[in-house]
Amino acid sequence: MAPTLVNHLLYEPENSGILWIKFNRPERMNALIGSSEENGTVAKVGEYMRAGDDDPAVRVIVLTGIGRGFCSGADMRRDTPTDIKGENFVGNRNIPEGGDAARERFFHGFTKLHRDISLIRKPTIAMINGPAVGAGMDMALHCDIRIGCENTRFVGYQQLGQIMENGGSYYLPKLVGLGRALEFAYTGQLDAKRAHEWGLLNHLVAADQLESTTRDLCSRIIQNPPLTQWIGKRIMRAALDSSMETTMVMTSNAGGILNSSEDASEARKAFLEKRRPVFKGR
Repeated sequence: MAPTLVNHLLYEPENSGILWIKFNRPERMNALIGSSEENGTVAKVGEYMRAGDDDPAVRVIVLTGIGRGFCSGADMRRDTPTDIKGENFVGNRNIPEGGDAARERFFHGFTKLHRDISLIRKPTIAMINGPAVGAGMDMALHCDIRIGCENTRFVGYQQLGQIMENGGSYYLPKLVGLGRALEFAYTGQLDAKRAHEWGLLNHLVAADQLESTTRDLCSRIIQNPPLTQWIGKRIMRAALDSSMETTMVMTSNAGGILNSSEDASEARKAFLEKRRPVFKGR
């Protein structure tokens, strides 16, 4: 089912199998609208990604930004999300007022979004065309692959007295090591060159090659059986918090299932017949 669209976040599926989800507030460096509101940016990113995950025509989901920024995180100007660009915003009415309200809004907004991204079965790519700040950085870290350019930089909210969220606190130490993650936690700044050296960026290319590099990677991903990718991704993500024994059980179970799948049969036939396979994800 296609999502309900909003102007500040674009949903652009292509016949190639690529779904582009684009932050669309270039005048604010793609700052977020709201936190947990129904039509706020945070809720819509999760909704768009789930819609792409459910669409059999979509093979890869790319998250990026319009203009000079990827996503600058929370809007420090604090627009009241009541009616921006003709769009009505509905708050989470079950959230109580008082001292616990901020925690609840965070949990039902950002924490849900981060879980949504991490549970997407299909390959996800963050094409980081500019600064990824705060929640923008967290969303990029929750994606499977990150591609950046000389304009890419990661910025935390440490200067504003805020701790890194789930992407930074959970994935950053696993991606770059504890020492480097703590260095970022203490400084809150990381440029593209160091991010690539640390392994945070899979690819670092010139800005004018960013989209073509992303498209080339998507094309190579799409050439392979989707079931293998979906199950392999789920096992690897689960293995981050698991043991070797549990991982071996998961891979053993998955191997037998995949071997008898239609996609595996099609892959073998296409190889023998020297043609391009047609995969159906089953």
